[in-house]
Parts: sequence; structure tokens; C-alpha cells
Amino acid sequence: MYRALTWWLLERGVDISDAALVGGLAEEPVIEVGTDPQAPWVRVNGADVSAAIRTREVTSAVSTVARVPQVRAHLIAQQRDIIAHGPGIVAEGRDIGTVVAPAAQVKVFLTADSVARADRRAAETSRSATSTRVDQDRRDRLDAAQSMKAEDAVEIDSTRLDLDHVIDIIVRLAREHAGVPHPR
Repeated sequence: MYRALTWWLLERGVDISDAALVGGLAEEPVIEVGTDPQAPWVRVNGADVSAAIRTREVTSAVSTVARVPQVRAHLIAQQRDIIAHGPGIVAEGRDIGTVVAPAAQVKVFLTADSVARADRRAAETSRSATSTRVDQDRRDRLDAAQSMKAEDAVEIDSTRLDLDHVIDIIVRLAREHAGVPHPR
């Protein structure tokens, strides 16, 4: 959602370093996110921006936008509404377990070393792992305040795990919490 707002601001030529202007515009676009993990999408004012929000330009600017208090307040309220009105949802983000949904039944703090993260992101974007890592490290520094582990979160280091293994671990945690036995 932060990327979607950032994309919308950049498309309009808004000076994102002007926090008052960015904050004043935060509620203008209609940002929607799909909640089906098999078919994820992000829309701004009805337009699919799922690919557009993953550009280097958006990635470089999103931390600046995300630090604006009015932006955070508006998008956190939207995220809480999505979580509250769903039949159950998996949400990801730097502050989901600490700010957006601190009462979530199951919290996972997913980590990986910076090389593995850069390799994975580079594979998604067809950029070099080196330039991806530089951008990622910069964003990690800028977003450090929103990246705290909730006290009751289970930490999973995915550095040497593939996606299916990570999913299996998280599903097991959710089943254990709900008292549902894991199928053998």
C-alpha cells in the first residue's frame, strides 16, 4: 500500500520530500489490495499497478513517503480494516506484528541475510543482485524504526530455506495455535 501511494505521488510529479504535501494527499487515491495469495494484485483508482509499484523509482522513494505520519495513520487504518473484516488473513510488512495487528494470533518475524534477500529480489525484478542489495540496505536503514520484532513473534531465518519450507513452518505454527493437527 505504501508503494501504491508512492507510485501515485510520483506519477503526479509530487515532491515527496514535502511531508506536508504528501500527508495532505495521502487519502486522495483509492488503494485496493487483493487478498487471494494465488492471484495478488494492487490497484490505485481502479488501475492495476502490481508491476508498476516494483520499479526502482518507487523502491527508492517509498521509505520517504512511508515516514510521513499522516500517510502511516491513513494506511495503517486501511490495513487494520482489511484484517478485521477478513475471514483470516496472512499480512506481511515491516510493522504488521508491532503496529498494525499487535493482537494477531500468530506472528512471524521472517528474516534472511542480506545476500539471500538481494538474490531473491533480483530474481523477481531482473536487476543485478549487487544493485538490489545496495538499494535494499539503504531502505533497511531508513525503515529500521518500523522493523522491530514483536515480543511474541516466532523468528524464522529463511536464509537457507526455500519458499515451500517457509510456508510449511508458518502453516504448522498456525495449525498449532488453532489446535488443528498437522496432516501426516
